[in-house]
Amino acid sequence: MIHVPSPLRLRLDSNALTANWRWLAGQSGGAACGAAIKADGYGLGAREVMRHLAAAGCRDFFVATWPEAAALMPLPEGVSLSVLHGVGTSDMVAARTLPVRPVLNSVEQVARWREAGEGRPCDVMIDTGMNRLGLRIDEALGGALDGLSIETLLSHLASADEDSDQNARQLAAFQAILEGVPARRYSLANSAGICLGSDYAFDLTRPGIALYGGTPRGEAEGHIRQVVYPETRVLQVRTVREGETVGYGATWIARRDSRIAIVNMGYADGYLRCHAGTGGGATWQGHALPLIGRISMDLIAFDASNVVAIDEGDWLALDYDLPRTAARSGLSQYELLTGLGHRFARTWI
Repeated sequence: MIHVPSPLRLRLDSNALTANWRWLAGQSGGAACGAAIKADGYGLGAREVMRHLAAAGCRDFFVATWPEAAALMPLPEGVSLSVLHGVGTSDMVAARTLPVRPVLNSVEQVARWREAGEGRPCDVMIDTGMNRLGLRIDEALGGALDGLSIETLLSHLASADEDSDQNARQLAAFQAILEGVPARRYSLANSAGICLGSDYAFDLTRPGIALYGGTPRGEAEGHIRQVVYPETRVLQVRTVREGETVGYGATWIARRDSRIAIVNMGYADGYLRCHAGTGGGATWQGHALPLIGRISMDLIAFDASNVVAIDEGDWLALDYDLPRTAARSGLSQYELLTGLGHRFARTWI
């Protein structure tokens, strides 16, 4: 097969990834610290994320679906994997075959696992106020889980990234469940939940966004390192005369004779039109290049007037610090990561 290099790449910092996990583990107190690697490791590549974090000491991983779990086989030695969406009728062959635990989310899933799970351990999600997935508290305490071999009993915080009274209510609800539902471990905190303090840690924490460079709450500022560095190659450098326009809709007008760098990237790669007009840009050898004009499907323009030496084939580094880019674009940190498309070559450094 002929190797054709991509004009887009993600430089992924493995040291930053593991440093983020170690900081989160330290904030988890005596609880084990796991890792959510759903959505293909938040877009970074789940297998490589698992490999790096397992080498750092992480033992508990979570994906959303059974195809995601199957793609990670075989698992590294000593690693545990759970599927957050539980088991539907079409999932049972995979659930019985793979060395993976389902996170049961409803009385129907519990019944399905009882019938076909052959007594194997499972995880269970309890809804303490998010109303997304999970058994209701009265169902869990009413005998629906009797006799199950529950490895981890989980719930999920709905508002942990905010100073909300809901956090304390969910904590109290989860604490009340512990007495009525026996499990080997209990888990409540996501990335933001870890920042709420040790009361939320229980036996296992499940960070996601903070592993990958996202800042879930102010307490994490200055501790979480950037992991993802998108870069794009210059396709053409062209001269635009004063008064001429650039891009669809003629939204940018040159106020002087300008040099414009056209690059191989656009909204088809997850760099959406909301980035335009918000102060975004890129850098080349430390020089700032403002983003100009409207973002196309796979072409973007940057003002390179102050960078004389830039030329076709050069690589630009996008401004992509997650908290700052989220504030500027209006996209969430999650969207910024998971939206980066398949045309980016992913390279760990």
